[in-house]
Amino acid sequence: MALKEKINEDLKTAMKSGDKVRLETVRSIRALILEFEKSGTGKELTPDDELKMLTTAVKKRKDSIEQYTAANRKDLADKEEAEMKILLEYLPKQLSQEEIADIIKNLAAEIGASSKEDFPKLMPLAMKNLKGKADGKVVKALVEKILGIN
Repeated sequence: MALKEKINEDLKTAMKSGDKVRLETVRSIRALILEFEKSGTGKELTPDDELKMLTTAVKKRKDSIEQYTAANRKDLADKEEAEMKILLEYLPKQLSQEEIADIIKNLAAEIGASSKEDFPKLMPLAMKNLKGKADGKVVKALVEKILGIN
């Protein structure tokens, strides 16, 4: 089932259940999809576009959580966290740090990356392979660790 159909189904379910946070979050995803469709590019919404859209929304929530926490606004941080958890349900399962490290080690072995000079080769390859499955900051930190940077 495409994201658009799933969102429409989940929207109906959230309205019936009265779950306000889920309803708001699903509506925000639906708004992103509608915005993309009406952008005038004439492109169809691809799974890659869906993934990019959702990861951007999750990243925005993470940034908001950090800012609200720094400003001692726990109420707003909790709301953003609840929305982020709902958004994560639509993304592929996030890998653990160990799984990410294993994938990066295998990629490094494949291309013969072993020093910090190989970072420009390994990092894009790692991001391509882990797209949507891992946070970019975590991937960067693990690539640096594996290559012995720092």
